[in-house]
Amino acid sequence: MGLQDRAKATAKNVEGKVQEGVGNMTGDSEAKVEGKKKQVEANIGHAIEDVKDAVKDIID
Repeated sequence: MGLQDRAKATAKNVEGKVQEGVGNMTGDSEAKVEGKKKQVEANIGHAIEDVKDAVKDIID
């Protein structure tokens, strides 16, 4: 399930970057903030998967 979660986090990161970029181009500060929020959520998702991998390596 880790690969699927990483893919979702990557997709959310890309979505956030696009949304932030559109917000920058249009001057929509709400879209910029929402895009940055999605990127932070994606980074948290990747960090969680990194911890899971590290724990799995220790256990195995």
